[in-house]
Amino acid sequence: MSFFPGKDPNAGDAYACEAIAHVVVPRTVDLGDGFSVRRALPSARSRMVGPFIFFDHFGPAEFRAGTGLDVRPHPHIGLATVTYLFDGEIMHRDSLGTELAIKPGEVNWMTAGRGIVHSERTDSGLRASGSPIHGLQMWVALPQAKEEMDAGFAHHETSEFPMIRENGKTVRVVVGSLYGASSPVPVVHETIFGDVFLNAGATLPIDADHEERALYVLDGTVDIAGDKFEPGRLLVFKPGDKLTVTAATDAHFVSVGGAPMDGPRHIWWNFVSSRKERIEQAKAEWKAGHFGKVPGDEIEFIPLPEK
Repeated sequence: MSFFPGKDPNAGDAYACEAIAHVVVPRTVDLGDGFSVRRALPSARSRMVGPFIFFDHFGPAEFRAGTGLDVRPHPHIGLATVTYLFDGEIMHRDSLGTELAIKPGEVNWMTAGRGIVHSERTDSGLRASGSPIHGLQMWVALPQAKEEMDAGFAHHETSEFPMIRENGKTVRVVVGSLYGASSPVPVVHETIFGDVFLNAGATLPIDADHEERALYVLDGTVDIAGDKFEPGRLLVFKPGDKLTVTAATDAHFVSVGGAPMDGPRHIWWNFVSSRKERIEQAKAEWKAGHFGKVPGDEIEFIPLPEK
């Protein structure tokens, strides 16, 4: 999914909890038929949180019969994409020959490295009847030493992820290590991603083990030191501070972050790199048709944007 321009909405930043650095209000784009995408990263105030350089929340929405998701083949370099669904299904195809549907609670981790092409569509069977869609797509930047690594794809089933259930909270450890449990997803940079449900009144500590941390509210209301936050807010925390999240209502949120990246990253369209000239090279290669084709989806593609 390509980067769309636009100024970030403003949020107040005088919060009771001093551990909150700022709150990002995502930019929202309506793609039609009630399907909207909210982009929290990159933002003017937070370019990255740990290695996370891109954070999209799409849906919840319902595709009418005969319609569906149609993200045509497009390229990536210098990053790994993380697709995670709460509802619905997406068919992933890529230039490695992968063809696999992702379903709720599973993870598609696609490493672009020196270059990969993929498409994301609604399968023909679901398209005929109509289907729901709701999920996240995130990009994690790769360390400079790994930016040109081989492309790869890994799929992980829901049953593979550790679940922590106690005192009104449920935490699925999707990436990295949280609360003494570790995910099976291999990473090349310290990365955390947890999927959290809290019953009303339940609490969850957010410790300082990971230097950069953020929380994105999906549903319900959370309370931090007396400040309440509704859905569609990315709360970015200061390094080194412990805090506690309390569910003011039944709440669903994700926790993301990790170690700071080894230097700034440039992002243009679907390309990420520590070097501007590498992005220029990727632009020229895509325009010239030098990236690989996606088996089973060879006809269409997204052209290089003019700007």
